[in-house]
Amino acid sequence: MDVAVLGEAVELSEQRAPYVLATVVWRRGPSSGRQGSKAVVLADGTVRGWLGGACAEPSVVRHARECLETGEPLLLLLGQPDELDGRPDDQRRSIAMACESEGALEVYLEPHRPEPQVVVVGRSPAVDALAETALALGWRAAVIDDGGQPDEHTRPEIVRTKLDLSDLGIDRATAVVVATQGHYDDLALEAALAYDAGYVGLVASPKRAAAVLQHLHSRGVDPADTERIHAPAGLDLGAVANVEIAVAVMADLVARRARGELTVDAAQPMPPRAEAVDPVCGMTVLIDDAKYHTVHDGDDYWFCAPGCLQAFTAAPQTFPTSA
Repeated sequence: MDVAVLGEAVELSEQRAPYVLATVVWRRGPSSGRQGSKAVVLADGTVRGWLGGACAEPSVVRHARECLETGEPLLLLLGQPDELDGRPDDQRRSIAMACESEGALEVYLEPHRPEPQVVVVGRSPAVDALAETALALGWRAAVIDDGGQPDEHTRPEIVRTKLDLSDLGIDRATAVVVATQGHYDDLALEAALAYDAGYVGLVASPKRAAAVLQHLHSRGVDPADTERIHAPAGLDLGAVANVEIAVAVMADLVARRARGELTVDAAQPMPPRAEAVDPVCGMTVLIDDAKYHTVHDGDDYWFCAPGCLQAFTAAPQTFPTSA
């Protein structure tokens, strides 16, 4: 099962979909989770894999989604209240579980958000150098060369031979750089503007850049769209060799990344999931997944396990209620 989970994580990364890889790094029985168990938690709270029982999973989901927003990993300790004293630190968060199993888990939450990528359109030493530099920095890279004959120094696995961006997962963490040297600048820019890329740039002189933008306007491209185009692309390094243009462009992209650009918006609200607190044990319960529910004095209560429901039903006045 864990191999399948890891395979799914790889697939999600290829699709540039955000997710959290959750791994049980420690357990104390009795607990249904085992050391090494893994699961993928998606942005909407969907869990694929196995971590633990009904008490643990909702808390893991809640904190996994928080990690996805912040981009920071977290070690989550779920255990009995008396064993949590002195355990928390800056990287660990403790959640008290008062459920019947009396087990405990430590779960490492590792968020994965789309890494930045550069899509370069054209064929020149600058194109090859830009793609290779991006790869060296740990970014993704793809080269689109309609000629179909990549430079001998370019990695063949990153070269596309058709102006088609549909399967590249272009998002706000993507920079599309057009460097076709006047061959089909307008077509490449129109293709890039069809996506919500974080950066669209044109490698050209100021004079040619102005002419290309004017041509796009004459073809009916909305000026609001052409305002997204950075032309000329890159920092102004003066007169440099063709291959050195890659340095100017990559330096600009790195600077933008450092300023918080070229990232998937961490503040973007994730799909909400209705939650409730089990009045007996205090655990978080995802209402749409909850199987144990009762109504008391006209108010709804959800429970993580049948034992909590039974305890509440037997003596509701002894537990916190909505009143």
